[in-house]
Amino acid sequence: MSEKKVLIEIQNLKKTYSMGDQLVHALRSVNLKIYKGDYMALMGPSGSGKSTLMNMIGCLDSPTEGNYILNGNDVSAMSDDELAEIRNIEIGFVFQTFNLIPRLSALENVALPLIYAGWSKTKRIARAKEVLESVGLGDRMHHRPNELSGGQRQRVAVARALVNNPSLILADEPTGNLDSKTSIEIMALFEEIHKNGNTIVVVTHEPDIANHCHRIVRLRDGVVESDIFNENPTSAFTVTSF
Repeated sequence: MSEKKVLIEIQNLKKTYSMGDQLVHALRSVNLKIYKGDYMALMGPSGSGKSTLMNMIGCLDSPTEGNYILNGNDVSAMSDDELAEIRNIEIGFVFQTFNLIPRLSALENVALPLIYAGWSKTKRIARAKEVLESVGLGDRMHHRPNELSGGQRQRVAVARALVNNPSLILADEPTGNLDSKTSIEIMALFEEIHKNGNTIVVVTHEPDIANHCHRIVRLRDGVVESDIFNENPTSAFTVTSF
C-alpha cells in the first residue's frame, strides 16, 4: 500500500497571548500530521487550545513559535495578505453560525469565494450551481438564507466551502445550531464528501459527532493528549434516509 501524503505538518507549534501582565500559553508544543484524505475530529475541553489550533490550521492566526506547513507551503511567518490568499485557495470553512450573507441568494453566497479567486461570472454561476446540486439544494439555489431551514443553510455553507476545490474542509461545530435529525443529515453529507476524496477536520465538543470521524485528536492544556484511529466510526447512513 502506498504511503499516505502529508497535507498538514505542525511542528512544535506554540501560541502565547498577553493578558495584561499575564502570559497565557494557549498552545505549548503541538506536533501533528494531517494526511490527505483524513476525516479527523479535533476535541478538547474549554481552555485546551482547541480553538487556537483551529485558527492556526485555518490560517486565521500565526504561531508564536514553531512551523505550520500546509500543502508544501510554510505558512508560519506569512503576512496577513498572504494568509488570506492561502485561505481562499486551500481551505473551505464551515461554521456553526453558517456565516451566510442575508441579502444574497444561496447561489450568490456559494459563488462568493470565486469572485475573490478571479473567476468570470459565467464560470462562477456554473460552478456554484453544480456544487449546490451536489448537496441536494438544486431547487433552493435562488432562495435567501431566511427562506431556508437551518439544515439547508448549513448545506449552503458546505457548498460554499467546496466551491473552490480546497485542500481542506475545516468545520467548526458544524451541527451546533441544528437539531438531532438535521445533525445526522449534515454528518451524512460530510461522509459523502469524504468518500469523494476530501480531507475534513471537524472541531467539536460532542462525542457523538466526533465518533463519525475516522480519527480523533484530543487536546488538553495546549498539547495533544491523544491521537487515535476510530476503528468503528458511526455511519450517518445507517440512521437516516439521506
